[in-house]
Amino acid sequence: MRVVGVIDLRGGRAVRARGGERHLYAPLDTVAGRSIEAGDAIALADVYVKDLGITDLYVADLDAIAHGTGADETIRAIAAGGASVWLDAGISTVAGAARALELGVARAIVGLETLTTFAALDDICHAHGPDRILFSLDLRDGQPLRAATNAAPLSEPRAIAARGVAAGAGGLIVLDLARVGRATGLDLALIRDLRRAVPDVLLLAGGGVRGVDDLRALAGCGCDGALVATALHDGRLGTREVAAARHFTAG
Repeated sequence: MRVVGVIDLRGGRAVRARGGERHLYAPLDTVAGRSIEAGDAIALADVYVKDLGITDLYVADLDAIAHGTGADETIRAIAAGGASVWLDAGISTVAGAARALELGVARAIVGLETLTTFAALDDICHAHGPDRILFSLDLRDGQPLRAATNAAPLSEPRAIAARGVAAGAGGLIVLDLARVGRATGLDLALIRDLRRAVPDVLLLAGGGVRGVDDLRALAGCGCDGALVATALHDGRLGTREVAAARHFTAG
């Protein structure tokens, strides 16, 4: 079980996410029980990597997701720090994925929230290969979040996940925005069901992780990793717990 440290960016600053209500996100000033300069995304990444031993970072560029332009230089600096960076930046075209990868990130994330059509995902995966592309099944309260222009007929999470993987994505992220920052736990039944739907790819879940028991439960559902923010910020998951999670085997 890998712990993936989440960095949400707005205006190039790291912010604390709560329930997907992005207009309410405020600059982050603590991580792992210590203070950082409010919104310092580089400092946050350094604590994740150097202090907590996290090797994978998920960066959500909220401005790019909402408006198409974001914090390229901040992302480039985070990627230069040595971690494997996965970038969610409203990517919905082959060119958009190429621009993300040119920032030095390891993987580009194509999210359902901003995906226009699954044909576009087919093209992105064909152009860049499964090792560089992850598909994010974006949910709110268990219901798929869909771009206004997404004309695809699929509406059930299991079918959407299977279609995303069939496009050639090398992994699936299940992210329920309503649970983000709420310490509500995860929908383990859904994750179990999705693991059966896509048995042969990397599977990660995010939104609601409270501590090490949730990581253990996710592994038991067949999950390979978890996206975590708040539990790292407030110290419920520390260096010892991150290291322990590596021994939780997906079952």
